[in-house]
Formats: sequence, C-alpha cells, structure tokens
Amino acid sequence: MSFHNYYAGKRVLVTGHTGFKGAWLSVWLLSLGAKVCGFSKDIPTKPSLFALAQLATKLEHHIGDVRDFSLLKKVIHTFHPDIIFHLAAQPIVSFSYENPLETITSNVTGTANVLEVLRKIEWPCTAIIITSDKCYDNLEWVWGYREIDALGGKDIYSGSKGAAELIFRSYYYSFFCKADHPVRVVSARAGNVIGGGDWASDRIVADCIRAWGSNETVEIRSPKATRPWQHVLEPLSGYLTLAVDLASNVKLNGQSYNFGPRAEQNHTVVELLDELGKVWGLASSDKAYKITANIPFHEAGLLKLNCDKALLELRWEANLFYQECVQLTGSWYRDVLQKKQDAYEVTMKHICNYENLASERQRIWQQER
Repeated sequence: MSFHNYYAGKRVLVTGHTGFKGAWLSVWLLSLGAKVCGFSKDIPTKPSLFALAQLATKLEHHIGDVRDFSLLKKVIHTFHPDIIFHLAAQPIVSFSYENPLETITSNVTGTANVLEVLRKIEWPCTAIIITSDKCYDNLEWVWGYREIDALGGKDIYSGSKGAAELIFRSYYYSFFCKADHPVRVVSARAGNVIGGGDWASDRIVADCIRAWGSNETVEIRSPKATRPWQHVLEPLSGYLTLAVDLASNVKLNGQSYNFGPRAEQNHTVVELLDELGKVWGLASSDKAYKITANIPFHEAGLLKLNCDKALLELRWEANLFYQECVQLTGSWYRDVLQKKQDAYEVTMKHICNYENLASERQRIWQQER
C-alpha cells in the first residue's frame, strides 16, 4: 500500500505537470488514486512524456504561467486542492545565460505567486515547494550540502533557486508559522535527476537519446564531471513521503529537505554514458560520444547533497542502486522509441517495479503503518 493509501481520493495540484518530473509525478499520483490538476505554461519539449502518455486526457489540464497571478489564483480556488506540488520553473542552466530575467521571474516570482495565493486560502492544504540542489552556494567541496548550508550561486540559475528558497522561508515566518493558518509548507531539494521521457535541451541523457536515435554521436563537454545520478522516481518518492508526513506532523512545517541517491552513485559523465549506451544497444563507446572543448558556461565539477535529515526525520532513503537507475532510464527509451511500446504503460510498469523493490527493501512509504 504505497504511501499508506494517503493519496486515494485526494485533490492534488501539480504546477509544471507537463515537464519531465511533473509528468512522472502526475502518472504516479493517478496510479495512487488521486484526482490530479495540472498547471503549466506549455508543453516544454517535443517529444514529451506528457504528450506521449496522453496525460491531457487523464487529468485536469490547465495551460497557464505561474507568473500570471490572477489565473493561478483562479485555478487554485476552483480546484480547491488538498495538496500542491510546485515544480513549475525554468529548469535549464544554459537557458538562464541567454534569458536571465525570464529565469529569475519564473523561478522567484512564480514561487512567490504560489505562496501568495496559499497565504489567503481558508481550507487545509499542504504544499511542497520544489527547488533544486543548485540552490546551495557551491564551494566544490567533497561532502554533501546540508539544509542549513548557505544558499546562493555564481550563476543566474543557481541564484534564482537560492532566491526561491529565501522567498519560501520569508513567507513561512511571516504567515504560515502561525498556529491558526490552514496551510503547511515545506521545500524540497534534489538534482542530477535522470529517467525516461526527458527531452530537455542541454541535459546529458536527453542529448544522448536525440543523437543515438539519429545514429549520431553525442558531444560531451565535461567527461570527468562527477554527479550523484538518481532516477526520477527517487526524489518523487521523497516529495510524496514529505507531503504525507507534513499533513500529520505540524513540526515539519517550514522545514527544508534534501533528496538524493545512495553515496555510491557518484559517477562521471563518461561512466554514465558507457552504461547507458549498453542498455540502448550501442556496440561500443566510440559510437556513444565524443569529447568537445566547447564549454560555453560555468559547470560545477561536484555537487552532492547530504540527505541525513530526510532519513532521520522522515525515515526516507533512496531505493535504487546505480545500475538499476541506469537500467530503468535506458530501458524506458528503448521500449518506447525502439520497440514502440505505449509510453503510459511503460511508465506505469516502471512505477510498479519501483514500488515492488521498495517493498522488498522495506522503504517506509511502502510499509503498513
């Protein structure tokens, strides 16, 4: 019984539901019996998991920009959600260099708009404000960042995520910390997320699939960059766990939590592509990638999160080993693109397999209370 059957019949609003993580979250919520409403400004990529899975026919679908306060307020008040997962954002680092103002307004003003609507509602609601591991001031140190470490960043994208966290914190202390306020809010931070159905620009797995699907070799900029790769279902299980616990435990109100993979999942870009290429069916790494010296913007060499707080307070821990993460990612693209299997069914199958593994490994959200 995933998440103790908490989501069955719940009204859940997902901002950014047409994006990669938002679409996976929407499918999972639907499988849990939730009534899902989505709010996004567009379908950000073509192809997309949202379109391939025909999610517009399976949930309440709204096109709107989180910077449009009036429309956002109308949708929230009409739908009357029990839970909000706020994922809508400008998520691409390279885009932030070309469009810094759009990045800032989407990530900061958009978050403020969600919180401002919530400030004035009169029914109980829990909200998970999702930012990024990039919200931390990255000092390139070897240990994981904790929720109490400094926010910030040397680039526009990181700055916008750090600023969104500051807005969340100030709204909590100004309004949501009051005992009689019906809304509870938390923030969640994760990064280096991979998985099937991602076609965003300048993301390593998506770039590979585009190239390999056209029998081309992908160009990589930073082959030795090390990342703690995690499958998309890992942080989503954290967000879903957090919402359940927040509804029942007021002590979580106003807190922030990191969600990341096992410590052994730090691997270089080259190591990831070698493994992913095998799952896709490439005969050798020579056909998988070539290294280019073109590095148009600053990229962090190392950034990982310390997830002890989530383990101690939520009893949440990552579910997958590295090889399972890569296998799930590569097999989704292989089954959908090469074998022409139904994208929604493949996604549901992967969620079911992930839940079964969680049961075997006795993850807290997959156990009886």
